[in-house]
Amino acid sequence: MEFRSIERIPQAFQQSVSAEEIGNVCRRAFGDAATPVSAVELGTGMYNNVYRVNLAGRDRPVILRVAPEEGRQLHSERHLMRNEYGSVPWLAVIAPLMPQVLAVDWSHEVIGRDWMIQTHLDGVPAPEHLGTYPRTAWPVFFRQMGVIARSVHDVRGPHFGPVGGPGHGTWSEAVITSLEKIAADLDGAGLDAADVRKVAAVAAHDRAVLDGVTEPGLLTGDLWTVNVMLDAGAAEPTITGVLDMDRTWWGDPAADWTIRMATAKQDERVAFWEAYGERDGSPAAVWRSLVYEVRHLGAVRLERHRLGNAAGVKNTYDAVAAVLADLG
Repeated sequence: MEFRSIERIPQAFQQSVSAEEIGNVCRRAFGDAATPVSAVELGTGMYNNVYRVNLAGRDRPVILRVAPEEGRQLHSERHLMRNEYGSVPWLAVIAPLMPQVLAVDWSHEVIGRDWMIQTHLDGVPAPEHLGTYPRTAWPVFFRQMGVIARSVHDVRGPHFGPVGGPGHGTWSEAVITSLEKIAADLDGAGLDAADVRKVAAVAAHDRAVLDGVTEPGLLTGDLWTVNVMLDAGAAEPTITGVLDMDRTWWGDPAADWTIRMATAKQDERVAFWEAYGERDGSPAAVWRSLVYEVRHLGAVRLERHRLGNAAGVKNTYDAVAAVLADLG
């Protein structure tokens, strides 16, 4: 088998599996006769290890995703792959855009990590292809993003918090718990978590504002351009696929990463709102958005630390300080 993995230092968060382990996974998923011809690790993911695998007798490759070892997973990022698998029935509204799950295994009998095999989506990653179109065409893309986000956010669920659990009875409990888990992870990484804990305390003091959200909507958790595929030959940007829905939540749609990114700049992305609909501009909604921003920034701080981006980590402290000033 042709095997190409990404070389990393031993201390890196992501660690490749071996060619032998990929062969064992394929036989577990497809039977003893399954023969992988090639496996190429893709560098697009920053959490799971992702491989494009070609199997003898199959016309199309499959995608193998391997979760980090249990001991490497943070409190705030536990079992993300299992969360994604549990989200599939709830994401039926965008099923035509998503890869199909072919096999999953949480047993750790084949390799000591969770893994999932999915169909391979056609298209080109949006970060690579969107820039080939003139900027005058970009609003078409962002309107499609608005349609996708709206359809997901309109799905209603049974509890607040991660789709796969643990569930919470109130939105405030879900948000405060998330902030506390992020703070604990920052402690574990040797980073100052005092600012995140301060926001958690503010949220607890004014939890009634968070609990103005009474209906759990479905949040994508991480949907933006990096998780979208585009038609390679279309005359205008055309979304053909959506990937990596492993951070799905039940809660206030305004807390979704997608909403955060749609509001980050006043450029072509304003077309997002033409399809999505108007935002809630009430004082309560504005206050909640500040709390959500700190949750995003805490997660960004952890990711930047994992990637060795010290300057980026430092910038998150300034950003949280600015939010705290607005929270009062």
